Amino acid sequence: MANTSQPLRRTALLASGVALLGLLTACGSESATSGDTARPSEAARSAGADPGSGTATPGDRAPAVGATPSDTAGSASASARTDGRCHTSELRAAVGRVDPGAGQRNFPVVLTNTSDRTCTLYGYPGAAFVDASGKQLGPDPERAPGSPETVTLTPGGSAWAGLSFSSPQISGARTATPAALLVTPPDERDPLKVKWTAGEVPVGGNESSVSVTALDPGTGP
Repeated sequence: MANTSQPLRRTALLASGVALLGLLTACGSESATSGDTARPSEAARSAGADPGSGTATPGDRAPAVGATPSDTAGSASASARTDGRCHTSELRAAVGRVDPGAGQRNFPVVLTNTSDRTCTLYGYPGAAFVDASGKQLGPDPERAPGSPETVTLTPGGSAWAGLSFSSPQISGARTATPAALLVTPPDERDPLKVKWTAGEVPVGGNESSVSVTALDPGTGP
């Protein structure tokens, strides 16, 4: 009878070897595809980078160390601030009707905002009487005592200051008839020219002083 145990043993050993090789191959494949190491494109995306370029995209960059959202907002707000003062080019000047009283002649000098923005005035306007050639008549007006306050002018809004002097017929001061009154807004250099139609003003002598008040809201009393 032929001995068949030896070929059967070889067959069993061969099958065991094939099974062991398959097991080792499966383990190797599982190790290579594990999620412990991110793929390059996934790592780039998690770092805020463009997968195609490998560089961070501007919108995904982290803020600088120490920067906070409030710091950024404050810087933007500071850069957006503008000078709120009314400039000469944004104003129109006018002289209201005389308000006589106790030997005085009082005139409201009105500044109106002609621009399309809101601006402010603070303090005293400059004023000077001039003749037809532009030469100043008399000294600069004195500032009347007062407490100036900021006047906010919306488009079309007005502020006024009082211009006063003693009636020349009573004071006996030397007089002249101006052609115009130059009105300079506070903190500005360029004046506004207003035609003067109220007759003589004092320009010399002890009683020739003219005074001007600080600006107040409105167009006068």
